[in-house]
Amino acid sequence: MKKILIVDDEEKVRKLVEVTLSVSDLEVLHASSGEEALKIAREAGPDIILLDIMMPGKLDGFEVCRLLKNDPDTKRIYIIMLTAKSQQADKKKGLASGADDYFVKPFSPMELMDKIDKLIA
Repeated sequence: MKKILIVDDEEKVRKLVEVTLSVSDLEVLHASSGEEALKIAREAGPDIILLDIMMPGKLDGFEVCRLLKNDPDTKRIYIIMLTAKSQQADKKKGLASGADDYFVKPFSPMELMDKIDKLIA
């Protein structure tokens, strides 16, 4: 079974994404901070991470993405930034930090599902 890690400091967003993904055969993991995301990613080895940028603590989504993509054990994980930061500069920074894709909140659940379905196929 494929694993997906949802990283967002807002529980309601994590729940919404999980409900969106409930039609897929995925094991869903949750993290509410950058530090927790790194720990879970290194221990559980998810196939996909949906990563918010703005989070509490020392690590934002850009830094988490950079750390994961620079680690030989986690660099294969497909990272999708899922964030309210909609400026072109933010998208550019997200992709430069190693993100494989970038979705802006509010996002289209159907577009997100299409993307994830293609990745897990």
